[in-house]
Amino acid sequence: MSGTSTERTTDGKTDRNAEGGSDWETDRETDRKRDRRTRVTVLVALAANLVIAVAKAVGGFLAASPALLSEAAHSVADSLNEVFLLAALRRSRRPADKRHPFGYGKERFFWSLLAAVGIFVMGGCFSFFQGFEALTNGAEETFSGYVAGLVVLGVAFLAEGISLLRAVYQARRQGGASSLRDPALRTVVAEDGTAVLGVSLAIVGMALHMATGQVVWEAAASLAIGALLVYVAYRLGREARDQLIGEAADPEASGRIRSLLAAQPEIDTVEALFTMKTGLDSALVAARVDLVPGLDSERVEEVAVRIKRSIARTVPEAQQIFLDVTDRPAQEARESPAATGERGGA
Repeated sequence: MSGTSTERTTDGKTDRNAEGGSDWETDRETDRKRDRRTRVTVLVALAANLVIAVAKAVGGFLAASPALLSEAAHSVADSLNEVFLLAALRRSRRPADKRHPFGYGKERFFWSLLAAVGIFVMGGCFSFFQGFEALTNGAEETFSGYVAGLVVLGVAFLAEGISLLRAVYQARRQGGASSLRDPALRTVVAEDGTAVLGVSLAIVGMALHMATGQVVWEAAASLAIGALLVYVAYRLGREARDQLIGEAADPEASGRIRSLLAAQPEIDTVEALFTMKTGLDSALVAARVDLVPGLDSERVEEVAVRIKRSIARTVPEAQQIFLDVTDRPAQEARESPAATGERGGA
């Protein structure tokens, strides 16, 4: 039996349709509805950021306010990021093809990484520049300009707050913290939360500047906004990186798969189990199992098909399932190239 392998790739979806097509179609429809809600959330955030960016830029130039100009750069970065996220929602749901047999699910992670880079470069770096510029050269004080700037920031706080409430509402509707595994929704929540906090810092910095006449307060606010944006960009970028380079499925799903395999009477031992997320709701599963002695090749095929279908029902996100059936000793299996990562497996 050594070397015998079976797999469920794109054709494996036919297996699922045969055994529970209505459930599979229901899952697909649920995914589409969730994407539509996320798209609306992103569009709301985009509209708010575009209006706010213009208002902040005008107010910042009128008031010669580094904190307000930093917030304008923040809103411009957020607007560009929302465009990235819209592209992610559209492109990640394309069906698998010959060039991308595992689908385009990781597009979602790629565009989220670009959004994180946008926050860092356009928002964080410009905010640091404005803060250091104010500390070095100072800033002109215009009472009427500062009043206009504070009004703009007040409106921005309301708009960003509404957008944040919309994103949080959707996150709670889709399952709370677990829904934030969607990088598009996670990025919107992070952006809007950061925007509300950033506007608050800008308001405090401008108010203290007006009250004391010391530009250091507003420069400090600008630097704080820059540090906040860099931190958020780092966290979002790290999560997108982990997903792009091949993050394993969550431990709970892996545990269910391993328990299911171990419970099969035909399986003697589970030598190795590998999982990898290939998209938001899809994962690849590869397992090397040692069967009990005495099974002929036809029986092995029947067992493999049954096990794959059981995994697909137990873990719906398992869109590709590979089984490598072997009768090799456990130590030899653990030292094999597939188990050590030296080749891709069967």
